[in-house]
Amino acid sequence: GANVLFLLDSLTRLATAQRELGLSLGEPPSARGYPPSVFQMLSRTLEQLGNSSTGTITAILTVLVDGDDMNEPIADSVRSIVDGHITLTRQLAERGHFPAVDVSQSLSRVFREIAAPSHQKAAQAIRHILATHAEVADLLRVGAYVKGTSPQVDRAVDLLPTVNAVLTQPVDSRSTLPVTLDAMQRIAAQWPFVT
Repeated sequence: GANVLFLLDSLTRLATAQRELGLSLGEPPSARGYPPSVFQMLSRTLEQLGNSSTGTITAILTVLVDGDDMNEPIADSVRSIVDGHITLTRQLAERGHFPAVDVSQSLSRVFREIAAPSHQKAAQAIRHILATHAEVADLLRVGAYVKGTSPQVDRAVDLLPTVNAVLTQPVDSRSTLPVTLDAMQRIAAQWPFVT
C-alpha cells in the first residue's frame, strides 16, 4: 500500500465547477444555488480520504467561504465530513495575528485519540480562556466591564496576552511541539476554573 498526501486548493472551486455542470445538465438548484450533485461529489471525494488496509490518503484542503460566512453550504458540508478543520479569519489577519487561526472555530474530531491527556487539558483551558474573554469583549472595548465583577473574566483578561503570545509568531520563526505544549501547560496551570 501507499501513503499519500493529497493537497487541493480549493474545494470551493471544485464545487463551483460541479455546480456549473449540474445546472447546465438541468439539475434543480438547492442550497444557495448548488444542485444536489455538488454535495454528492464532495461526499464521494472526501470519504475516499483516510486510512484503509492498503494505505492512507491524508488530505490538506482549502475551502473559500463567501463573505466570511462559515455556515455557507460548501463549508458546512465539508465540516460535516472531514475529521477536522483549521479556520483562518480575516479579523485575526487584519490585527496582525499570524497565523490567523481562530482556535474557537477550529476543531479536530480525533484530538482525544491522538493527544496526551495533559495536551488535551491545556488546550481546553486555552479554549476556555478565549471563550470567557470573547463573552465580554464588547464590554471591555467600551470600558463597561468593571474589574472585580467576575474572577474568571479578570483572569481571562490577565492571561489573554500570554495566550496570544503562544498562538502567534513571526512569519520567519518556528516553535517545536514540546516548546508549544510547555507554554500551553504553563497557561493552563494559571487557569483555576473548571474546563
